[in-house]
Formats: sequence, structure tokens, C-alpha cells
Amino acid sequence: MLPFGAPELIIILIIVVLLFGVGRVGKIAGELGKGIHEFRSGLTGGKEKEDQAGDGEKE
Repeated sequence: MLPFGAPELIIILIIVVLLFGVGRVGKIAGELGKGIHEFRSGLTGGKEKEDQAGDGEKE
């Protein structure tokens, strides 16, 4: 579990928004989401390539 609760997270979020602004925080969050999506698709894509290579060797 996290060493802090919801009130602390809200305070941290408010400080981040004040420092960087809403637009920049939204951009950062969007880029982070894209990065996570690409990472996950890379993991599953690599697995699919291994499965295809393995199927070709069995025949």
C-alpha cells in the first residue's frame, strides 16, 4: 500500500497543477499514456512474433 492517503494525493496534485499548469499536465499525462500503450503493445507484439515463429518450426 501507499504510505499516504487521498488527502495527500490531492494536495500533491494541486501543487503539480499550480507549478506546471493544466495544459502542460494534460500533455504529460497524454504522452505517458501513449508510452504505456506502446510498451504493452510491444510486449504482446513480441509474444505474437514468437508464437508465429514457433508455429512455422512445428510443421
